[in-house]
Amino acid sequence: MPARSSRTARPARSRAKSPGRGKLAPRARARGLDAGQVALGLEHPEIAEVAAAISASGGASVGAYREPLSGRALLLAVLPIGTLEPTPFQRDLSPTHARRLADKIEETGAFLDPLIVVRGANGCWWTPNGRHRLAAAKFLGLKLVTALISPDESLAYRILALNTEKAHNLKDRSLEVVRMARSLAARQGEKPESQFAELFESAELLTLGLVYEKNARFGGGAYSPFLKKVDRFNDQSLAKSLRARTGYAARLQEIDTAVKRVVSGLAERGFKSPYLRNYVVARVNPVRFHKAKKGSTAPAMPIAQALTRMSAAVRRFDVRSVSHAELAWVAAGAESHD
Repeated sequence: MPARSSRTARPARSRAKSPGRGKLAPRARARGLDAGQVALGLEHPEIAEVAAAISASGGASVGAYREPLSGRALLLAVLPIGTLEPTPFQRDLSPTHARRLADKIEETGAFLDPLIVVRGANGCWWTPNGRHRLAAAKFLGLKLVTALISPDESLAYRILALNTEKAHNLKDRSLEVVRMARSLAARQGEKPESQFAELFESAELLTLGLVYEKNARFGGGAYSPFLKKVDRFNDQSLAKSLRARTGYAARLQEIDTAVKRVVSGLAERGFKSPYLRNYVVARVNPVRFHKAKKGSTAPAMPIAQALTRMSAAVRRFDVRSVSHAELAWVAAGAESHD
């Protein structure tokens, strides 16, 4: 007879079904419009002016409707390709990506993804989400492109976060944010910077964007953790704040020049690691050990003070104080945000 297990059988537990890891549970209550509330006529007051502008541009309105989530009026149309421009604060065009996109559109035999379009500042049509599709359409020689047009011009500033046509990196995002800030400063420069926080996403992107404008090869990923702790939106007017941030950006570039000298000194001593700059920046970061209190959004210290301390620390940096063992943890865990 086989030996009995010392364990006694236990009844199976009934487990409540729950969403698996990484899965999103739907909301318990549905939201948005009903089907009967969606359709709009082209003569509706909310879109009649836009429909007239489409015709004046040589395009044609296809139909109008209310967006089911917010009820915002939208208009589907075709527009002559020459009337469209990307927003001036968008990321730079990648010709390689646009060419690859054009090849795929050609293979598919259809331009299926409409451009998001609003009225531009100079009366033209702006696309805040579709720069690479527009370039691909031009490369293919299309006369017209399909566009989803919003009468709400402010959408041009709020839609950049939805641009998934080409993945953002830190440089792309920072340049987009600072270009958007310049555009808004020209139109609403007297408003406080903090009023645009939702559009800009994070304060350090403004400062990094100003640096990237001067130096496209700047290693912003090394400085991002430092700036996240000290850079905050302020209540100065946007125009005045941008001027102050230009000064911060210049100081950050000076610090980076000094960091590069330290990295060169380490290289001369035989250190060969792609993470040398990250290591040096971490060493001279005056707030690297600061831990914010739960729920606190206050900076670890004012950004001007932090930059002064960082500048002094990099000038004092002694390359003889660094050991190969000290760099091991950097190589094991450091990641570039670029």
